[in-house]
Amino acid sequence: MHSIASLLAAAQIPLLEARMLLMVVLNKSRIQLITQFDYQLTQTELEVYQQLEQRRVLGEPIAYLTGQREFYGLNFRVTPDVLIPRPDTELLVELALHYAPQHSTLLDLGTGSGAIAVTIAYQRRDLQVWASDISDAALAVAQQNAFDHHCTITFTRSDWYAQLPQRRWQTIVSNPPYIKQHDAHLGQGDLRFEPINALTDHADGLSACRQLITGAAARLSAGGWLLIEHGYDQAAPVRELLAQQPFEQIQSWRDIAGIERVSGGKLT
Repeated sequence: MHSIASLLAAAQIPLLEARMLLMVVLNKSRIQLITQFDYQLTQTELEVYQQLEQRRVLGEPIAYLTGQREFYGLNFRVTPDVLIPRPDTELLVELALHYAPQHSTLLDLGTGSGAIAVTIAYQRRDLQVWASDISDAALAVAQQNAFDHHCTITFTRSDWYAQLPQRRWQTIVSNPPYIKQHDAHLGQGDLRFEPINALTDHADGLSACRQLITGAAARLSAGGWLLIEHGYDQAAPVRELLAQQPFEQIQSWRDIAGIERVSGGKLT
């Protein structure tokens, strides 16, 4: 027989991750795992846990195994169809919350799991939030997350600006694919399991940023902000791209690690 205590003692993965997997398999809270440490798993529960543990040993992200990830204090559903939300991206949310005018419209391009759009809509009920993605599977995940958090968001399928309705928004945000083609990081860690098209532009890492910036003037209201998350070494080239368009107050902001992670500007 296998109890919660014995499985945790023999775990082949970090104890915190083993607890997370057991919480999902047994549908128990962390407190219940502690207070019911002598609970004996059924054979089915044991097999499911062991399969998940082995997948984690092989490197599969814990977020995909549990189907969830916390972001900005909210719990989000995640699947292999979307990127796993990361703390670095919380900076983009904070900036959007700061710069979006009261009772205005905001667009999140390439929404993925919807973590950015849903968090903004959750924090700012006064905003009319739109979110788009080229992936139907990603949009399904984002819509479910919006439903879970009781957020009203207008979702639309679009390849960046191409299929959007002819209108303007007061704020546009995006966390586009910005890893360079053939970058060694794509074959390491969690990135090995995440959707490749959401990680890299299959080029120099800046092609999506170029599209977002060059197309913004036709989609952003005068005085509106465009805010883009980018790679650790891309702040300067992104600012240069912004400077080639009708933007002012162009700047970059640093994430929790002190890295310039988001750049943006105000449309003149």
